[in-house]
Amino acid sequence: MHIHDLITDSATLANLCARLSQADFVCVDTEFMRENTFWPELCLIQIADENEAAAIDPMAAGLNMKPLLDLLVDNEDVLKVFHAGGQDLEIVYNLTGKTPHPLFDTQVAAMALGQGEQIGYSNLVDSYLGIVVDKGARFTDWSRRPLDARQIEYAIGDVTHLAKIFPKMLNRLRKTGRGEWLDQEMERIGDPANYANDPEEAWKRIRIAGRKPDVLGRLKALARWRELEAQGKDLPRGRIVKDETIADIAGHPPRKQSDLAKVRGLSATWAGNDIGGRLMAALDAAVPMSADEMPARDDRKPGLGKDGALVADLLKLLLKIRAKEIDVASRLLARSEDLEALAAGQREGLSILQGWRFEQFGRDALDLVEGRLAFAVVNGKLKMTRTEDAA
Repeated sequence: MHIHDLITDSATLANLCARLSQADFVCVDTEFMRENTFWPELCLIQIADENEAAAIDPMAAGLNMKPLLDLLVDNEDVLKVFHAGGQDLEIVYNLTGKTPHPLFDTQVAAMALGQGEQIGYSNLVDSYLGIVVDKGARFTDWSRRPLDARQIEYAIGDVTHLAKIFPKMLNRLRKTGRGEWLDQEMERIGDPANYANDPEEAWKRIRIAGRKPDVLGRLKALARWRELEAQGKDLPRGRIVKDETIADIAGHPPRKQSDLAKVRGLSATWAGNDIGGRLMAALDAAVPMSADEMPARDDRKPGLGKDGALVADLLKLLLKIRAKEIDVASRLLARSEDLEALAAGQREGLSILQGWRFEQFGRDALDLVEGRLAFAVVNGKLKMTRTEDAA
């Protein structure tokens, strides 16, 4: 494989992307910093097909990134391969409003091949290539320039190894017939809605006790205000106000701005400065949350009930048994919330009652809930038994 020098000019990048646009797949990775910013700061992009690989410096003066971004989000003929690519996809979405498509995530594919719930990149490389990844540059400040040869070599290794692993993984998926299992999961991961930072939805990230409409209305208003402050200043949300402080203010709102000096987690200066004024304005504008926007109750309290919670536990046991039998990560088969919804009586809109998940697990899960399947101990081993057979 040909490894290019670090790309810092538009012509070289455009030529690379023209060649890669003819490939069957490209492997992509990014290096970024986000400890001190709201938006992740893109510092390096690595890309490779089976023949060539390069690291691209998005911080280079005058670099036109459009050919690369077009390749990632508008070229439907080239498969984009990531490993645990959620943060990489977020960065591309922030730049384009779109996500790479079509998409393949090797961490998710490994789940279908029985390689654990969330296999790390280093373990994947060791498993497929027998190579121990050098982690020495893992804690690099990727925003500092210049990058040395070791840093660039480390970064490019992420995609050159992946370009060798992907065909092997694809071959194994074809042999097991499990490739189609991944389609739905890849579409879910690639859904642009996952990466949108909508200030109106920011309140859903914050834990708060109780379900009073006025409290939740204040929580929504405060979370929206903080999101806009953080985005505008490009600072992490917690640098503006921490979640627990937001929840505390929503539950016990100050009557006037001077009372902010008494709020734990806020600087006393907020009692008289502009940001404190904007916080109070957000509070003053808050309205009780409407009934149709209220969050659903926790199914275990009280909707699921004690008996339903026990049924959910039995479903989780069934999931462990079935995942072991077919050698697949249980998380790919079903999620806890789906099992609890099934135990609570829900039948519509559950992924475990559709497609391949229904064939591999959902049918038995439904039979267990509806009394057609039971656990039995046979010769000291736990097995599933049809109730009509037991009778």
